[in-house]
Amino acid sequence: MECAGKGRGTRCLGPPRRRCDRCGAVAYCSSSHQILHWNDHKEECKRLEQQMKCVDVLNDFPFTFSQEATLQVLEKKETRCLFLSKRGVHQVGMWLYECCCGESVTSSDHSSRSNDVWHLPRILCPCNEPVSPISKQLSSWKDYYEWRCIPLHSPVALLLHWPLTIYHATQAVLGSSNPEIRDKLYIHYLGPEKELLQLAVFTELHALFPGVHVHIELVGPSIPQNRDGERINLFNYAHCLEADCICKSLSENLSWDVPTSRTSKVTLQLRRGFYHDRYRDIAKDFSPHLVIAPNAGIAAYASWLPTIELIKEINVPAIFSDYCEEACHLGACCISTVTGHPLTFPIQINPFRQPMVVENSALFLPCYSNCFLFGI
Repeated sequence: MECAGKGRGTRCLGPPRRRCDRCGAVAYCSSSHQILHWNDHKEECKRLEQQMKCVDVLNDFPFTFSQEATLQVLEKKETRCLFLSKRGVHQVGMWLYECCCGESVTSSDHSSRSNDVWHLPRILCPCNEPVSPISKQLSSWKDYYEWRCIPLHSPVALLLHWPLTIYHATQAVLGSSNPEIRDKLYIHYLGPEKELLQLAVFTELHALFPGVHVHIELVGPSIPQNRDGERINLFNYAHCLEADCICKSLSENLSWDVPTSRTSKVTLQLRRGFYHDRYRDIAKDFSPHLVIAPNAGIAAYASWLPTIELIKEINVPAIFSDYCEEACHLGACCISTVTGHPLTFPIQINPFRQPMVVENSALFLPCYSNCFLFGI
């Protein structure tokens, strides 16, 4: 974490150990930098103070590893690398990009066959159909783990937050009995990055939307040029480690433009570029039921402004997520400025946020991938 007053005329005198007495969310290297920053900070201070009151709620997960993945990481007693190493999934398969060791890896470096495996025993991962269909709307990680018969010491939620966030956003905005999505669900998914190395995790949408053909257009500048236009058919679930498991009964889990007579219920289409530039081409095939933008960072990137204008024009519900409530607040202000209207989906905690805190965040606020949701 850097001094909140960095660059205010003088060099920082050391690490930022002096926290704001009121909000406790920012820190300074010295009293002089704190004084210089006050004119900027005073408007956000009270808001950050309120957000800090949610710390215990944000850190509340049902897993046996929850304290290790939250407080111990925040206190630098634990790291993502060590957490993953203890569970035998450090730098392997879909887990490759879950720590800083994989930051230099690009989605074009690995074929589907190298990253469609959980690298866990079958008891710890959803590698097959659920024992029973969903009998109620899932509203927490505990609900999901109980339904999928996965023990609470399994780390799979660290990857499953992607499809579960899609599920939660769809249920919250469109509802479970919407006749428009009884057979097909079309989603435009904006700004994918690390998901491009974890695409096999989206096979869980088979279980979450039984009997529904889910088609997702993944659109963003991080998609490599050589993958633009690539279509991926997800037939089965990501594999476990056990050679005799039924998940190995089919030779292919992901089909990458391979001709087949089978009809996939989950398809992904990769599109390189900004949504506002690519939408017209994409919409020739179908209009989306929902737009989803994970960890959007709307206030940080000017490229979001024409995209928000487009979403307003096409009048399709859109759900955004971000790492902390303050990022969502800033994003919501940008949206309201463009649309002239307040949010129709107010800022709220995502029950399916990733259950490991982000290391080295800009604020003392706990930050999680897909932590808060908001939308129009």
